[in-house]
Amino acid sequence: MVVAMVAASMASGLRTKAMAELCCYLTVALCAFLVPSFAKLTTIEHPVKPNRSLSFLVVGDWGRKGFYNQSEVAFQMGRIGEKLKIDFVISTGDNFYDNGLTSVYDPAFRDSFTNIYTAKGLQKPWYSVLGNHDYRGNVEAQLNPILRSVDKRWICMRSFVLKTELVDIFFVDTTPFVDKYFTDPEDHTYDWKGVEPRKNYLSSLIKDLKAEMRNSTALWKFAVGHHAIKSLGHHGDTAQLIKFLLPVLKDNNVDVYMNGHDHCLEHITSMNGAMQYLTSGGGSKAWRGDLKPDDDINHSAKFLYDGQGFMSVEMNENEAMILFYDVEGLILHQWMISKQLRSAV
Repeated sequence: MVVAMVAASMASGLRTKAMAELCCYLTVALCAFLVPSFAKLTTIEHPVKPNRSLSFLVVGDWGRKGFYNQSEVAFQMGRIGEKLKIDFVISTGDNFYDNGLTSVYDPAFRDSFTNIYTAKGLQKPWYSVLGNHDYRGNVEAQLNPILRSVDKRWICMRSFVLKTELVDIFFVDTTPFVDKYFTDPEDHTYDWKGVEPRKNYLSSLIKDLKAEMRNSTALWKFAVGHHAIKSLGHHGDTAQLIKFLLPVLKDNNVDVYMNGHDHCLEHITSMNGAMQYLTSGGGSKAWRGDLKPDDDINHSAKFLYDGQGFMSVEMNENEAMILFYDVEGLILHQWMISKQLRSAV
């Protein structure tokens, strides 16, 4: 009887602790979702490790219910995630193919996310932006905090700021910048609720980004969007981002821009600045066979890979180490950014 009572008490305690942790997580997430920051963009704070370091993974263009090597990439992400003791995962968009989610009850959420990224090392917050394929579905479904009751890791917004003691990461909703989705959508239907009138939406977004970046005191500044600013992949450079977003990033000394959209892995350096352009769009379907290395007339590309994979970032106050992995978890490319060297230039 006593043993049974103790066991029941322990089980109850574990359930209470689990529920408390879940409630705490959801409260933070809901507050982040609902409460605007000073410059109107939602701000989320994430702690660094006790040694003041940070590590995270970056993956994009993944949601295919495990097919096209999504499950294999997920397995390697779990292995590397546990090895690096990552703090979170960044998704660069196109989270659910082919046409986003239909509702908060769409089984694709579990089939392409919860049931795929099951490794212990991936049970961390997933900070996500929307891609163009996500805009072909019910956008509000992906943004709805109800999904966090299904999987507490899921944090997806249009644009927001992730603040840590080391780096401020600015997540940017890039799909509304791209003209062709409005002027020539082909056979696709896009969900522009919350975006139209487009001109006002983009003007407000740029204004808010400028304010947040200008007020940032972070040692490092990263930015994340779905579409590439610079790319030698299938889609190539995004003219509207070069015109409207890139000047904001440069004016505010952003160190790294990370994106997906092109289903490959890339590292391109800036020819007239210190910014690094990193594409991590190999979360599932890849191997298009149409990389364009011959277009790199300035020899700014440090790495191009036309296959599946993902990226990791390990950083502290002085340096950031960036690694690209293939579907088998092999390191394909690595690059060190030194804040001390850049400060001395």
